[in-house]
Amino acid sequence: MIGRKQQTSETDWHVAIAGIESTVSRSAVEARMAATVRSVRETCAGKRVAYGWSGGKDSVLLGEVMRRAGFAQCCMVICNLEFPEFLRWATDHMPGSLEIVNTGQDLRWLAAHEEWLFPTTAAAAAKWFAAVQHRGQTTYFHKHRLDVLVTGRRRADGNNIRTAVDTNGQGVTRFHPLADWSHEELLAAMHYFGLPFAPCYAWPHGFRQGTGPWPARQWCGGVRGGWREVFAIDADVVHEAATLIPSAREFLRSVGAC
Repeated sequence: MIGRKQQTSETDWHVAIAGIESTVSRSAVEARMAATVRSVRETCAGKRVAYGWSGGKDSVLLGEVMRRAGFAQCCMVICNLEFPEFLRWATDHMPGSLEIVNTGQDLRWLAAHEEWLFPTTAAAAAKWFAAVQHRGQTTYFHKHRLDVLVTGRRRADGNNIRTAVDTNGQGVTRFHPLADWSHEELLAAMHYFGLPFAPCYAWPHGFRQGTGPWPARQWCGGVRGGWREVFAIDADVVHEAATLIPSAREFLRSVGAC
């Protein structure tokens, strides 16, 4: 069984994917999906509803759940610090009724907030989630006067989900219908229903990192390790960053890539 994604190796993920048919049957996934769709319909009946789509595996599965439940409205929150390859993939695979919310952080902003680069603590990482995903979802929720924003958050990913439905201090009510789905159930659903994986899962530490702005990547071992990981994914991102950020220039010099 796969543990929390922060503590699971990339090899374990790929082994699980390769053997998923021997772990979870199609009939079991179909039953799980049907129950989840019923839960969404019951919880969201008569309400103004949308869901969050990030392009990550959880949101791709959520998109299928919501499609089957009859809900189309959704949002994707990004900033100007996303990997180009991921944005191209997201553009090709995003749901038809998706609205993009851009919270605006860019290289100039990052150059003025270098302490945000490649967080090494949970508190530092939480600042990114608050500034991008949470802020964008809050904006979208109130703009559309929603009653419920449905998310793909799961406990197996380490998310602190106390109840299936919760309302935060900004008045945003969220519903988490995938909260109790295991990693294996999710991978089986992706397999049996032909759902696509974003390119980020093939990158270094892809399943551990998931989606999100490139400077928000965690567990890189600090700034130099972060630049090394980003360079391995897309060297052009580091070269562009080096026009404004000294640590990027220092990294490129150190690897002879100036």
